[in-house]
Amino acid sequence: MTRREPAYDIQSSGHRTVAPIRRHVGLIACVTIFIAVVVAIAGIRISGVFSNSPAPSTPEQSEPIRYLGVYEPGAPGSYSGVEQFANAVGRQPNLVSYYAGWGENFETAFAESAASHGATTIVEVDPTNISMANIAAGAYDSYLISFARQVTAFKHRVVISFGHEMNGYWETWGYHHTPPATFVAAWQHIVTLFRDQGATNVVWLWQVNSASAETGPVRDWWPGAQYVTWVGVSGYYYLPGDNFYNIFSPVVTAIRQFTHDPLLIAETAVGPQAGQSRGINDLFTGMRVQNSLGLDYVGLVWFDQHSYGGLYKEQNWRIEGNPTAITAFRSALAG
Repeated sequence: MTRREPAYDIQSSGHRTVAPIRRHVGLIACVTIFIAVVVAIAGIRISGVFSNSPAPSTPEQSEPIRYLGVYEPGAPGSYSGVEQFANAVGRQPNLVSYYAGWGENFETAFAESAASHGATTIVEVDPTNISMANIAAGAYDSYLISFARQVTAFKHRVVISFGHEMNGYWETWGYHHTPPATFVAAWQHIVTLFRDQGATNVVWLWQVNSASAETGPVRDWWPGAQYVTWVGVSGYYYLPGDNFYNIFSPVVTAIRQFTHDPLLIAETAVGPQAGQSRGINDLFTGMRVQNSLGLDYVGLVWFDQHSYGGLYKEQNWRIEGNPTAITAFRSALAG
């Protein structure tokens, strides 16, 4: 049996848009809910990633989130956007992400900049138009070995999200383009190869999209607990009726049927049409409430970019330059 990644807390060491999802209390019910919460919390502790940490506390006893992350469109060529975001929100992000095309090297210089600011790098590896079957068969092993060695040499923790949002139809490696079993085989092959190269500093982030109306069943894409460290979910506030419950709860409920791994909101933002101040407050409040129930949201990554076209082309996800949004973000972050 393949060994699970060892326990640790990582802090110690052109995208597209999609439409948003629309989605007898008696004694027996109360007992059932109590048992479910107890089992969920126990499962989270057993999962091992934060097994050396104390049991989950109430929101009043802990930080609203453990990890604040950001994606800036200048990454990985520049770190200045991250610094501007940090100045705006009054806190240095401890996760920073960038998107890597297939065949690109690991951006060590960017990761070093992140580490010098106390942040861990998330690499979103996008295998656009690459055959998952060929990856699983070893056709790209020379590239993957090179990348794994670069990550290993970096020594600091690195979060790798391969083929994110594979449950969505808009990615060439995902739903309607690649059978789930083929994607799973590719994922397992990559994780095994990295471990064979000694890349024990990798946090494996399995990341799905929350828009259930346009995606396949998330469990079909699950590679198995021994191949995943964190679970990630992408979800955005597009319209006035969007809230934490209708964006995240359906997909997270489905995920919690088969894993209690720590959960990162790996891409999120609130657009002007949704009401940024209201949405930002709702986003952070939603995480705190869910964590009080033992669901283990570890944090979020804000997608800090101007609109780039698509269904909601007038949206602007950035908060810099918007004093009202900045005030709301600072207040929500402080809890």
